[in-house]
Amino acid sequence: MSGRLQITTLFFLVVATTALAQEFWLLPPQFFVVPGTRFNLHVFVGENFTGRRWPGKSSRLTRFVHYTPTDSVDLTPIATRQDTLSTTVEVAQPGVHLLAFSTTNVFVELDAEKFNAYLKEHDLERVSYLRQQHGETRKPGRELYRRCAKTLLQVGPSRPDPSRVHSRATGQPLEIIPEQNPYALKPDASLTCLVLYKGQPLPATLVQVWQRTGSEPTRVSKMYTNKNGRVLFRLSSPGNYMVSSVYMESAPDRKAADWQSTWATLTFGIAGRSTK
Repeated sequence: MSGRLQITTLFFLVVATTALAQEFWLLPPQFFVVPGTRFNLHVFVGENFTGRRWPGKSSRLTRFVHYTPTDSVDLTPIATRQDTLSTTVEVAQPGVHLLAFSTTNVFVELDAEKFNAYLKEHDLERVSYLRQQHGETRKPGRELYRRCAKTLLQVGPSRPDPSRVHSRATGQPLEIIPEQNPYALKPDASLTCLVLYKGQPLPATLVQVWQRTGSEPTRVSKMYTNKNGRVLFRLSSPGNYMVSSVYMESAPDRKAADWQSTWATLTFGIAGRSTK
């Protein structure tokens, strides 16, 4: 194969990959920091919890909020002041801190075969069923997708958290809320997460838990929310964790798109492992 053909083939593979909505998450340089730390929050997109830096401009950001043990600070105006997105954060108070980040919609259109495979991969069976009911399985999928990401940091030593920042509802369209503070749990403990869509529990929805420890391969577990929108999973070892979910429904304006999907992630660390 010639060099030019190899480059062309690679280009089309990249286009095919980036045309699909992918996992999107927040990753601080470290999940465990000392009070007074100032850092740039990394925003990643990709697969298998090992993606690449998100290239989005500041115009893609709709909301960026920092929740502290005693207050909340809207960082959106500062983050979007320039075309290049600014994600500088400073954490002063000891305790758990929550950062919430949301993006605008992006339109994508996939041919029928790719869109059907995409629905199957993410277990969006309800959408597949609706397409069958409407005779649309051979039609392209016209989708708007948006992203909602959150991350939890432990500032200073772990201690009782009466403010329960970890379980704060941020008002994102789709969000994953840990009902226990992961930084207060013992090794091998279980964590319950509540999945909300537009403020309401989302039952029978796929949730994936991604775990990365050092240079070991990423491990992923799949489960479904119960009728109350909750999942329970075990924090089996130290490392970095990401909990993710996606929900798709008919788009409100069918002239703009057929479907609206919303992607959500929550990241945190366990037992003092850094993200490096």
